[in-house]
Amino acid sequence: MKNKNILKALLPTLVSAVCVGHANAGITLYDQDGTTFSADGFLNAFYTYQDQGNKETSRVRMGFLPNYIGFNAGKELDGLTLGARSSFWVTINDVNSDDKKTDNGIDVRQFYATVDGDFGQVLFGKDFGLYARSNIFNDELLMGVGLAPQGTSGTTFGNITTGYPYANPNAQITYRTPDFNGLKLAAGILDPNNESGRNSSKPRFETELTYALDMNGLGLMTWLSAAAGKTDDVSSRGAAYGARVSYEGLAFTASGFNQKGISAAFASNNLTSADKTSGYLTQLSYEYGKAKGVLSYGLTDNKNGTKNNLRGGALFYSLNSNLKLVGEYTVHKAKGTQTDNTDTFAVGAVFSW
Repeated sequence: MKNKNILKALLPTLVSAVCVGHANAGITLYDQDGTTFSADGFLNAFYTYQDQGNKETSRVRMGFLPNYIGFNAGKELDGLTLGARSSFWVTINDVNSDDKKTDNGIDVRQFYATVDGDFGQVLFGKDFGLYARSNIFNDELLMGVGLAPQGTSGTTFGNITTGYPYANPNAQITYRTPDFNGLKLAAGILDPNNESGRNSSKPRFETELTYALDMNGLGLMTWLSAAAGKTDDVSSRGAAYGARVSYEGLAFTASGFNQKGISAAFASNNLTSADKTSGYLTQLSYEYGKAKGVLSYGLTDNKNGTKNNLRGGALFYSLNSNLKLVGEYTVHKAKGTQTDNTDTFAVGAVFSW
């Protein structure tokens, strides 16, 4: 790769990078007589320049998180707190086809109700799965780009397939315990979400145990999740885990997973074979004032002989509480395949409310 070509490609964006990512508390639209209704949203866009051997590609696209708008409702009734959430996610990139220039669709990733009380919480509807959930939500590149396969029209991959599987949104009934001095347990039954022609006699089971501690400025968060299911004659099981330690702006996060019969990309789908996959993600970040720097390395090892790793860094700068500028550089390597190494430069911003 020639630095001159890189700078030439990035200069227009570095000068005029604008755009637009992660949800804050939202805007309250109604709050009377124990009933609330609010909205939140997330918008982002990035300019990406990629060098893959003899192929160079420039795009204007979304990052790892899609753009979305979400609505939240709540009501206090008979000693219970009833809640509901729906979120509608869209891509800013249309399908690359002459006859589908405005065909980007709406992806409903959340559509659920909750019942809270002294007993904890029951959630029923569609939400992200429990297995590997915290691996993703604690990714320091969540609001960045990460792995950006060339030729794809939707979101980028973040560290999916290079550090963790995706906690696919799924129909579920999930129970969460109250907070016991930082310790929480969640357990649920999920739709097996099988391909056509395949059958599961039992639902998919997922669980997650988390623990959070803040002691004199030292923050600690740990998690352990698991999944189990069976489709036809294929049994699937997996464990995902991790920890995040932070102190005065400095944070170190490490997570990993080990699974069998579960896709390396979509954690809530069973495979048609008992393939084994493992991986890990390590990240170091430092936040000073409005700026935060991140170093990241992730690896997914498919036991069929292929490996994917992503290493790189990112710089986030908060112009205010809603608008954040992002600059990122990553290198993707795929071993055991014919794919050349891909260097990706990305600049853009995220806007949220």
